[in-house]
Amino acid sequence: QVQLVESGGGLVQPGGSLRLSCAASGSIWSINSMSWYRQAPGKQRELVASITSGGRPNYADSVKGRFTISRDNAKNTVTLQMNSLKPEDTAVYLCNVVNVGPGGRQSSYWGQGTQVTVSS
Repeated sequence: QVQLVESGGGLVQPGGSLRLSCAASGSIWSINSMSWYRQAPGKQRELVASITSGGRPNYADSVKGRFTISRDNAKNTVTLQMNSLKPEDTAVYLCNVVNVGPGGRQSSYWGQGTQVTVSS
C-alpha cells in the first residue's frame, strides 16, 4: 500500500496563489505518473495536471499558464503551484500516483483531498 498526504489548501482571494504538496510513502517500488485532480460540488472529477517520472508535465487547458506541477523523485513528492487563482478553481484537490510494482503491475492511489476556495 502507498499512502498519500496532501497539504497546502485553503482560502485565497481571486488573483492569489496557493501551493499544494503531496508526499507518498509506504510500499513504493517505482512511481510512474503523479497527478492532481479536482472535484467541485456537483461536477465530475477532472484532471488538473500530471507529470511523468521523467518530468514531462501535462495541463488542463483551463489552468495552462497559471499552474505549475513539479515532482521530487528522491522524496516521492509532487507539488502544484497555483497562481492567478479564479473562483472557478474552487474545488477539492486530490493527489494521485501510479506505483509500478513487481512484474510491472500498476496500482493507482488517491489522497484524501484538500479544499481550495477562491473567494473575495
